[in-house]
Amino acid sequence: MNEPVEPGRQRGPAHFVALGGRVALVAALALFAASGCAQQPAKPAPATVAAAADADDDDDVDVMVESAPSGALPDQELTAALLYEFLVAELSLQRGDRATAARQYVDLARKTRDPRVARRAVELSRFANDVQLGAEAAKIWAETDPTSVTAQSQLAIAVILSGRADEAVPYLQRVLATPGANVEQAFTQIGQVLGQQPDRAATLRVLQKLAEPYPNEPRARFEVARAALAANEDALALAEVQRAAKLRPGWEQAALLEALVLQRKSNGAAADFLAGFLKAYPNARDARLQYARYLFLERKYPEARAEFQKLLADFPDNVDVVFSVAVLSMQLEDWPLAEANLKRLLDLPVRDRNTVLLYLGQVAEAQKRYDEALGWYRQVGGEPAFRAQILQAQVLAKQGDLAGARQLLQKADATRNEQRVQLILAEAQILRDANQPKEAFLVVERGLDRLPENPDLLYDYAMLAEKLDRVDIMESSLRKVMRVKPDHAHAYNALGYTLADRNQRLGEAKELIEKALALEPDNPMIIDSMGWVLFRMGDSQGALKYLQRAYDLGRKDPEIAAHLGEVLWSLGRRKEAMAVWNEAVSRAPGNDVLVNTIGRFKQ
Repeated sequence: MNEPVEPGRQRGPAHFVALGGRVALVAALALFAASGCAQQPAKPAPATVAAAADADDDDDVDVMVESAPSGALPDQELTAALLYEFLVAELSLQRGDRATAARQYVDLARKTRDPRVARRAVELSRFANDVQLGAEAAKIWAETDPTSVTAQSQLAIAVILSGRADEAVPYLQRVLATPGANVEQAFTQIGQVLGQQPDRAATLRVLQKLAEPYPNEPRARFEVARAALAANEDALALAEVQRAAKLRPGWEQAALLEALVLQRKSNGAAADFLAGFLKAYPNARDARLQYARYLFLERKYPEARAEFQKLLADFPDNVDVVFSVAVLSMQLEDWPLAEANLKRLLDLPVRDRNTVLLYLGQVAEAQKRYDEALGWYRQVGGEPAFRAQILQAQVLAKQGDLAGARQLLQKADATRNEQRVQLILAEAQILRDANQPKEAFLVVERGLDRLPENPDLLYDYAMLAEKLDRVDIMESSLRKVMRVKPDHAHAYNALGYTLADRNQRLGEAKELIEKALALEPDNPMIIDSMGWVLFRMGDSQGALKYLQRAYDLGRKDPEIAAHLGEVLWSLGRRKEAMAVWNEAVSRAPGNDVLVNTIGRFKQ
């Protein structure tokens, strides 16, 4: 028979004491049932605080702890009030209320000063993701079991995660100084924990202090180097990682970190360093993989692919290597090799199968195998499926089904404005490619009715307006882009180039292009614009420097080739101009700008 309870009130510790063991047994049975273990034999009711703390270790909390405290334990009777708190904590945990469970156990740790209770409080505080509670529980644990290395390390972790990294130094020093401690492993773990807190300067200070007594420990030097790099102390990072490498010759991890430091200067410096390392240690797979990536970033695509193919010969089933060879082959337009490696990935445990299918569609499309491309695109699922729909529409348009392509885009499921913009721009591009710029202009105009401040729509609207010779709309739209997104380099470049190409307001055009170049100094199209405006202003020699660099960076883009050839021609270097144009024509025979430019000078 249940006892009546006053509305709005709950039974508390006093009620527990009054009912004594009978209610304790009922609560214990409730806990037993809630745990889902009703078919297991019941454990005897705990008679001490320590037994209650050890009675139900939660399997979900993965914390390394010593099997037993190393010091003397308090002799505390398990009163009804304490038992009530234990049961509330454990029942809260069983019901998924981690915060209440953690608070209850920290309160119990305060009252009992039992290291096992404190240990449990640390576990549950972490489980509840409550950093402050965890710090308090860890402090009690370390105070009540001062010789416990785990307690000291947990306290250090809690202090670090509380944003007080400097206060963790004495605790970490005790961990490192423990007889028989694995110093290398300890520095690795300390580096990982410190890396979770945002104060990079504090992380560096702490690691430097901890590393002082270990001048010949390579891992200590390595962790200091890594912290220095994160704190933008590049010179210190380089010096420390080089010390680590001297202490452990051939250490690949140190070589990779040194390359990362050098990359702050340039990808080329990092690549040169790894090239030297690989001469001495040719079997360093990760170093070779990173070397190939740096070559790729330097646009040395054939050299990069050669390195990946070396790796492929040694590691034919390595997903990262096979994928890299495939992507580089696509970059180099070596479609058969790209296709072979992409199909190979489908037989390997690749994480992102949908991206592989997407790339296979692009490879087939590049070879004008449109039906096959559609087949690959239709298999794509997950996040890339949206992109695959746009590519399907483009293929349909190439097959002449413009209506089907537009219908596919208009019916595509867009859940975000970003996706809606992509669909509008894709439809406009299809119409532009079909030589229907006016209809494309109207499509984007309708999109701007819904999203009037979108910089991508405004930019495309401006470019279409220029095609229709509506320079007023083009300029007003680009000016609006500059207001909405002041770092939109292409808006400055587009307006500056248009003015220069029309030989209008050349001083203003140059200023606009200079702004664009400051935002994207290595963009070949913007460099081309700078060359072109200088040419319009009469500085052919200055123009030539920019255009030659743009041509080299832009993989011999046909429009850049048209400008470069014209400047060479104006300087009397006609054979060079014709060589540039002929090479560009062989790569892009139908480019209007190139064809018109050559036509003007060949007459």
